[in-house]
Amino acid sequence: MVGGGVAGLVAARELALQGLRPLVVEAWRAPGGVVAGHEVDGLRLDAGAESFATRGGAVAALAEELGLGDRVVVPEPHGAWVRLPHGSGPLPRTGLLGIPADPWAPDVRRTIGTAGALRASLDRVLPGSVGTRPGGSLGALVRARAGRRVLDRLVRPVVAGVHAAEPDDVAVDAVSPGLAAAVRREGSLGGAVRAQRALAPAGSAVAGFRGGLHVLVDALVADVTARGGAVRTGTAVRAVGRHDGVFHVTVERDGAREVLRARRLVVATPRATDLLADVAPAVAGLPTDPGADIVLATLVLDAPALDDAPRGTGVLVARGVEGVRAKALTHATAKWAWLAAAAGPGRHVVRLSYGRAGDGPAGDGRPAADGAGGEALPGDLSGLTALALRDASAVLGVPLRPDQVRASARVRWRQGLPVPSPAHRRTVQAVRAAVAQVPGLAVVGAWVAGNGLASVVPDARTTAAALVTAPSSPSTPTGA
Repeated sequence: MVGGGVAGLVAARELALQGLRPLVVEAWRAPGGVVAGHEVDGLRLDAGAESFATRGGAVAALAEELGLGDRVVVPEPHGAWVRLPHGSGPLPRTGLLGIPADPWAPDVRRTIGTAGALRASLDRVLPGSVGTRPGGSLGALVRARAGRRVLDRLVRPVVAGVHAAEPDDVAVDAVSPGLAAAVRREGSLGGAVRAQRALAPAGSAVAGFRGGLHVLVDALVADVTARGGAVRTGTAVRAVGRHDGVFHVTVERDGAREVLRARRLVVATPRATDLLADVAPAVAGLPTDPGADIVLATLVLDAPALDDAPRGTGVLVARGVEGVRAKALTHATAKWAWLAAAAGPGRHVVRLSYGRAGDGPAGDGRPAADGAGGEALPGDLSGLTALALRDASAVLGVPLRPDQVRASARVRWRQGLPVPSPAHRRTVQAVRAAVAQVPGLAVVGAWVAGNGLASVVPDARTTAAALVTAPSSPSTPTGA
């Protein structure tokens, strides 16, 4: 198993359930990928992803199997907001990627205005085929059916926050499978949103774990090792070959190299197109989306003024908001009751996200592509903390002072969010087709399955299960 993110760990567990002894090798010092934790001001917090979409029920089912079912929690019902150049407004409580089911709902009309609601109402009389051409972008669909105000004020900030991408750059079926077909079936985009929401489990569209999403990683590692598998961190894969039906995986740890051998190999990293060039030559040189470079700034504040959750569970920030560099803010202690209880009265955790599609690498000294003052993101923690505090004050509408900062932390993620563009999807299809021709080989991860655990978990499980049952070379009880 090459890659110890959630996809790799889930696939490893699936192989272990089938009686194999998987070995997971991970280059980073800890498993989990972007599902990670860190400690700030004595609080154990998520350092990456902090919630999962409940659609499909795959993540909740996995949690039950791992003994985490009683730790699944939903966000507090405060709602979320969007910060626009002209002000702030709530995001739709009944929506999908910012697309409202009803443009006349009070929360929606407050944000898009009466003119925006009138234009969005045309969706109901347009033919179901409008905007739904195969392979079309989410931006084209929303623009054609609901208009520019819904696109710019609601959908664009949400897609930037969730996928670090522009709506025109992502394929509809990649970010919301079945939405275009639902538009044609229901006859409207609003109807399609209602239908898609109805398919999700009752309650919130997202959930997390009491203690943080990262507890899932600990449970997966424990389960894999209890079933005879192993997880090696700090171990980089340098090359992959295949001879006489056996994969030869060259790994390096602390400068020492070793060759691992296995009849089955799962690659759970976007480096697959490089690593598998000798094993599956058709993948060589295929362009995978590198993903946005994201920096997360976490602040722990003494700020009783935030007790009332002035902007709900968080704020998404549209491009062009003067004086704000962040693309999103999560008010974590307003979002999760377990964290508010751990923090205590008046102590708040806010997390700001920096980095959009098209920006230069965050913190690398180059100006951001959004033209936000032409300044590079501060590379040091103190500079980032000062910027994050100013941004938090602006988007929350509450003055916050430097002396209120109890602690802060900086986390940088590279290749965390591949943009699910039509070009990237074509690459994924080509990779899967090439890999399918090599017995015993499979690829998993967000780069092939789509962003989010709701996409990653079921794909990793089905892919690993198929690897065990598929015809292959004579098997051995061990695997990489």
